[in-house]
Amino acid sequence: MGRAGARCGIPGSQVVKSDYTARPVSAVGEGGAGRRAKRAVCRAALLGLWLAGAARCESPEESARKAMEASVARQATAITAMRLSVARQRMALAAALVPSSHAAPSTPVSPPFFLLSWPAPGGSCDPVPEAQLGPLIQQAAQKEGLDQGLLRAVAEEESGLRACAVSAKGAMGLMQLMPATAEDLGVGDPFDPRENLMSGAHLLKQLLARFGNDAALALAAYNAGPARVEENGGVPPIPETIRYVQQILGRLPLL
Repeated sequence: MGRAGARCGIPGSQVVKSDYTARPVSAVGEGGAGRRAKRAVCRAALLGLWLAGAARCESPEESARKAMEASVARQATAITAMRLSVARQRMALAAALVPSSHAAPSTPVSPPFFLLSWPAPGGSCDPVPEAQLGPLIQQAAQKEGLDQGLLRAVAEEESGLRACAVSAKGAMGLMQLMPATAEDLGVGDPFDPRENLMSGAHLLKQLLARFGNDAALALAAYNAGPARVEENGGVPPIPETIRYVQQILGRLPLL
């Protein structure tokens, strides 16, 4: 604390020697203005020490807020990068489909947009913070009449709750909407957590209605497509699909 703390009698203060030589003062000066000046100096020193200590301290709430803001910022950065990648691929497809007067009639057409090379699957962003995710899941589930636990479990299995996630096949966002599906559902931005969850919940509700509210069949259809479920009269014998259904149902409480 230094000289100010020592003068004010603060425990643990260091006494700093100085070349100051005490001078005799009158009783009036020491008892009146002198003491007031000393008290003012002490109060100022103590206030400075208190402010310095307060600046170093941070409440748990403030730490949590800063951590959430940092996570949201990282998500926004990753999602922006993914959107740029999508835009570049759309431009590449548009260029490939423009007929060229110099091209031979047999010139092969580039593969469809979402079959082009994608960034590494999984996405490089954090999961959506619970403070943001919880209300979104609640809203989507209530709108579609779904169980919140089921909707959350699907999102966890599909994307790990990452808004920027993109699979090797091109499925996008929290509930991994395929491009054609996103287009059918009128999704404008598949990397927007709210829009993706609302659309994914709507699709899941459609599949539940199609398969008589059988959760296992609806989940199998979400993963492998409804046509395969109907062809097999049940969960298709595809290891990935079987594991997918088991993983999600295993997250739900037993009724």
